[in-house]
This record gives sequence, C-alpha cells and structure tokens, in this order.
Amino acid sequence: MELVIISGKGGTGKTTLTSALSALMDSSVLKVDCDVDASNLHLMFEKEDIKKEAFYGAKVAKIDHEKCISCNKCYQVCRFDAVVETLDVNPLKCEGCGACMVACPVKAITLEEEHTGYSYLTKTPVGYIARAELFPGAEGSGKLVSAVRKINTGSEHKLIDGSPGVGCAVMASITGVDYAVIVTEPSQSGYEDLKRVFELTKHFKIKSFVVINKFDIHLGLSDVIKRFCYEEKIPVIGEIPFDSMVSHAINQGKTIIEYDTPASKAVVSVYEKLRKEVGL
Repeated sequence: MELVIISGKGGTGKTTLTSALSALMDSSVLKVDCDVDASNLHLMFEKEDIKKEAFYGAKVAKIDHEKCISCNKCYQVCRFDAVVETLDVNPLKCEGCGACMVACPVKAITLEEEHTGYSYLTKTPVGYIARAELFPGAEGSGKLVSAVRKINTGSEHKLIDGSPGVGCAVMASITGVDYAVIVTEPSQSGYEDLKRVFELTKHFKIKSFVVINKFDIHLGLSDVIKRFCYEEKIPVIGEIPFDSMVSHAINQGKTIIEYDTPASKAVVSVYEKLRKEVGL
C-alpha cells in the first residue's frame, strides 16, 4: 500500500503532517520524500545516510572539435541558443533534444549524461527514509522522484511526502499510489490549488482525502472548502487548528505529536482515521 501526502501549493503544512504521521506509524513503513528540490523530511529526525547513489537525469550535447568541420549546422538548428558561435555548447541552455546531433553531417556531436543530483537511503528512529537532492538549477526532477520511489527496503507499505504544486514532479509522486491525502489551508490560493491538485488525483483514479490545516484562521473559507469536498465526495478526515506550538516544534527539530497541544490531538485523529480507511 502506498499513501501520498500532497498539496496544491507550498507552505500548507504537508511535510509537518507527514513527519508527524511518520512518527505515529510503524517503523517498518518506508517513508519517501519526493520533494527532491527541497528535501527536508529527514531533518526532523536523528539520521544516518546508509546509501548514496549519483543521479544522471539530463543529457547535454558535446562537440568533438577534432571531427568538427565548422559547417555551423548545429549552431543554425539549435532553437535554445545553446550552441554559441565558437561552436561550443553552453550546458546551462542545452535541453538535450539532440537536434544538433541529427544535423551534424560528420557525427561530431554526442549526447552525454549529466550528473544532476543524488538519491539517499537514510536510517532514522521512525524507519528508513528514501530521499534525494537535485542540484540547484538542474533538470529532471520528475525522473529523480521516480528513482527515489524505486528504492526498496522490502517494506509492504510506503508513506510518501509528495512534491508541492501540480507539475511533473507531483505527477511522478502520485502515479500508481493507492491513496492520497491533500493538505490545504483556508486561503483563496489554498482553495484554488486544492481544486487543481484534486483534478490530478481524480485523473489517476486515486482515492483522495482532505486535511484542512489552520482551519480556524478563516472559518468562512474552511466552509467553502468543505462544501467543495462534499460536492466532489472527498472525505475531510481532519481539521487542524492554528497552533503556535507547531512552529516551536519545528524549530526544536521535533514533530508536533511530541507535545500535548490542540494541533497534535488533531493529527493523531487524522492518523486514526487513516488507519481505518487504508489499513495501515
């Protein structure tokens, strides 16, 4: 069974909820951090990296100047301006499309894999966390998410901290999962992004649940969100109140369930409902 925690936007409390659920779940459940652009789930626990692998997620054109006859066809055909007038390739602009390689009459151009990040298997008190780090500005986040999800520890269950938003990395985070928990907040952007990310889970036919974080900061919008969920038949399994202890816990490097607060009680309630719904 694979359960993913997602949100239509960053800053809704997705990782805060995931870290708390990680601590509540059995340590045999593999935790997977698919936010490869800003991996931070592991920061909430004592940790030890036990496996590290290089990731090659993009291809860059390379010109062999010994073979090159300076015909300029690569320069003319590159629509990304990656080939400069000196017939060198700017790797920051190259999209790896291969047009220059096809246009070259003497086969002086090849596409070479580029090292764009690392994947890790990290040991923590709450079990193993599979995670990754994409180099700043590097491409291939969707491919790296897929690579992280393939890390196997033999666990039957996975709890996935998905990427925020609705882009390629999010689709890679949710493809093939059994259940999704969408974390939202009572703001206009939170509501609109909830609708967008729900379209994704509905497209992939994933059973979805909703958790409204900081529901009491705007009760009117919380009611709007609940009305939308009722109309779309999405169970709302939690309403977490605004709680200043959440920020305090994060600053202390702890999960909110280590404190006896209204937010921690609400998170425990979410966990108990999930156990009944998904069979954890």
